[in-house]
Amino acid sequence: MSAPAPASEPAPAVSKDIERLAVEVESLRQRLLSADKMAATRLAKIPAARRPSARNLIHYVALRSQDLRRLQRDLALNGLSSLGRCEAHVLESVERLLVALRAMLGKRNQTTTTTPPVDQRSGPRELAHQARVVFGPSPAARDARIMVTLPSEAASDPELIDKLMGAGMDLARINCAHDDESVWLEMIRLVRESAAAEGRECRILMDLPGPKLRTGPLAGGEAVLHWNPERDRRGRVVAAVRVALVHGAAAATPDAHREVPLTEDFSTVAAVGDQVICRDARGKRRRARVASVAPQVVVIEAEESTYVIPGTTFQLTRSRRRLMQAEVAALPASEEPLVLNTGDTLVVTADQTPGHAARLDDAGQVLEPACIPCSLSEVLAEVKVGEHICFDDGKIDGIIRQADAERIVVEITRAQDGGAKLRADKGINLPDSELTLPSLTPVDRQHLEFAKKHADLIGLSFVHRASDVLDVVEAIGKSRRALAVVLKIETPQAFRDLPDILLAALGRIPMGVMVARGDLAVEIGFARLAEVQEEILWLCEAAHLPVIWGTQVLETLNKKGMATRAEVTDAAMSVRAECVMLNKGPHVVDTVLFLDDVLVRMQAHQAKKRTLLRRLGVTKALGMKPRKSHA
Repeated sequence: MSAPAPASEPAPAVSKDIERLAVEVESLRQRLLSADKMAATRLAKIPAARRPSARNLIHYVALRSQDLRRLQRDLALNGLSSLGRCEAHVLESVERLLVALRAMLGKRNQTTTTTPPVDQRSGPRELAHQARVVFGPSPAARDARIMVTLPSEAASDPELIDKLMGAGMDLARINCAHDDESVWLEMIRLVRESAAAEGRECRILMDLPGPKLRTGPLAGGEAVLHWNPERDRRGRVVAAVRVALVHGAAAATPDAHREVPLTEDFSTVAAVGDQVICRDARGKRRRARVASVAPQVVVIEAEESTYVIPGTTFQLTRSRRRLMQAEVAALPASEEPLVLNTGDTLVVTADQTPGHAARLDDAGQVLEPACIPCSLSEVLAEVKVGEHICFDDGKIDGIIRQADAERIVVEITRAQDGGAKLRADKGINLPDSELTLPSLTPVDRQHLEFAKKHADLIGLSFVHRASDVLDVVEAIGKSRRALAVVLKIETPQAFRDLPDILLAALGRIPMGVMVARGDLAVEIGFARLAEVQEEILWLCEAAHLPVIWGTQVLETLNKKGMATRAEVTDAAMSVRAECVMLNKGPHVVDTVLFLDDVLVRMQAHQAKKRTLLRRLGVTKALGMKPRKSHA
């Protein structure tokens, strides 16, 4: 038996590839340290408790400022970390990798001399701590919280609140674009009472609407009322439509599909079983049966499609004898939407005169293009020729061809076949424009005073730049209640400035970030949404700021009771955020239960970007017996 080799025996030849990798990783480390020094002045202004997170964000931005794909490939080929999951602890991950490379080169005693701001334990721990501070404690079975947007009726429906709490709601969202303070106060009271009864916490977010740019009013069309009975697929009537014929200031009739004001009061002589006859707006003779009579209200049941206009005459008859006659009184004008096709011209005006459709001559040539006002007229002075504009959540796209402070002229570049309808109060997005609107409007500041007294979190809409974060901190001031802020990222401008925005968020007020995917998708383009939402998640993890995954999560399930396959996949991906937001809908309780189930299941497989190697059930197929867990 040969004697063991002496300890001083030279190490085997080391691959030149490892030497090259060590040089590249050391260069990468120096880049991070240089970024640290360059940001020293800015870092000094951040509270000491949040400075490690700020430094880690600086390191991550420096790391991602170059293309590392080839380096990652070569590291992985040599069995080393490819730095693909280092967001929460960047410098420490690079230094650990450098130590491993030096060991492979036989330089086991060479270590780094710097102290990383966070490590593989403290980085994720700080993110989890901030999530608890901002969103409250997570339930026992999952880390991601569920936030539910409350509908208006929640203010008077304690049973709905109790069901949501029982299903797994962890936060309640109040959209300040709807209802008023009296309604919000009732919502808050019911949530607090239900949470206390459940013995757990449910935080309340009040979402400020911000400077939302919308279409203004449109001129009314012809005043017409229409009703139609319920029919089966073959067109046969299966249920008559109930219509209330009212006179004067009669109370609304909840079981009627339509209410028609009449010049005379049929209820003085009508009886159940009488007939009401008219010739409708098309000249067609229509009959209906009186179903009920109340003071100033006669409800009829009709089995024929009917159109009526002011002046349409109704006759009340019994046994073919006319008892009374009345005309349809004034009806409200119906909104006449603009119908826009690709290639059309649309003028958006600062003047709030109601808009109208294009006006044509007898030959069909455009004499005057369609026009519509916008809600924030000051925006028109900030847009430029050649920039894009989108309407109604991206259903209509255009290019600005002319622009001044009074109006912009838009060429429609995309609309659905047959024309897209544009109505009043629809969103307008300007993805290319650098807008200077403050994110806090005067109305927002009023709502903020209410929220400071009653809410736990403030949702700041349409954040564009770091100064918006400082503005809301100043507006909150020294609130008597602990208050957190959620920054909604929904514009290309906010995404471009996200590192600066996140650094500004690392201050004395706890903050989180919402990936507001509705407006964000419209502004950056749907094709880029998946990419951009990933980058927001990575940057927020590097800053140890918790994230809300928002907008249209399980929307079809919520609205119609059945989820699509794509929605379920989207919900599964949301487990990487610290909170998931659901909109209001008729099936919201079932949606909370479904999302809770998905999040619990996915948590066993996914943590941020890291795939967890939980035992797979399919391994039973090959007779693999379970081994002792290494968890």
